[in-house]
Amino acid sequence: MQGRIHSLESFGTVDGPGVRYVVFVQGCPMRCAYCHNPDTWEMNAGELMEPSYIIEQYKRNIGFYKDGGITVTGGEPLMQVDFLIDLFTLAKQENIHTCIDSSGIAYNPNNEEWVKKLDYLMTLTDLVMLDIKHIDPEKHKELTEQPNTNILKFAEYLDKKQVPMWIRHVVVPGITDDPVYLEKLGYFIGAFKNLKALDILPYHDMGTVKYEKLGLEYKLKDVKPMEKSRVPELKKHVLDGIKKRRIELGLL
Repeated sequence: MQGRIHSLESFGTVDGPGVRYVVFVQGCPMRCAYCHNPDTWEMNAGELMEPSYIIEQYKRNIGFYKDGGITVTGGEPLMQVDFLIDLFTLAKQENIHTCIDSSGIAYNPNNEEWVKKLDYLMTLTDLVMLDIKHIDPEKHKELTEQPNTNILKFAEYLDKKQVPMWIRHVVVPGITDDPVYLEKLGYFIGAFKNLKALDILPYHDMGTVKYEKLGLEYKLKDVKPMEKSRVPELKKHVLDGIKKRRIELGLL
């Protein structure tokens, strides 16, 4: 099974534990206002690649990845489940740590055939990094043009399957930095026993040049980057929500 690949990065340091070989897949139904990879949106673009080729490229620099592994990001990796199964099957044969960086938008609990494939993929997956854009349904639609219903169900699915999960949340000034919603996010994820890490990421506008090249409007052109100094303060709101939920559940 070939995959549609946007690009490959041989030295990723923010894409999971350790140094990672990062596979950027092509295709994503989300239209996040702050997306810094709009060139990965188109489903039928990219280069077709065999899983074996990617594993070969990984092994060329295997010494760098002693404490890392392979991360598939995008685009949206779960739009190409068959490819991921083949890639991760080869990875596990080589004892390579596997990670999926996903928005969860592809999750469809009503598609039994797809869920069966996902179930099998999860047996080959060591970590899922789930990016929850906004906890509020309406504000999520405004930000991404997609609902968050199945995204939140995907988080619940990962907990049920006991797949280790890192939550990522980008804080955008005036959009996703409201303490009320941050605490609600924490309250939601506080129920999950598979939660291994929380990344609060400050919004940046470094992707704007891509929009210009692609002739696309950048919706947040008037929003200034988030000051990194605010991250601890904002993260505390999420942690407060986690603590509240875990106390209620008797987990603390």
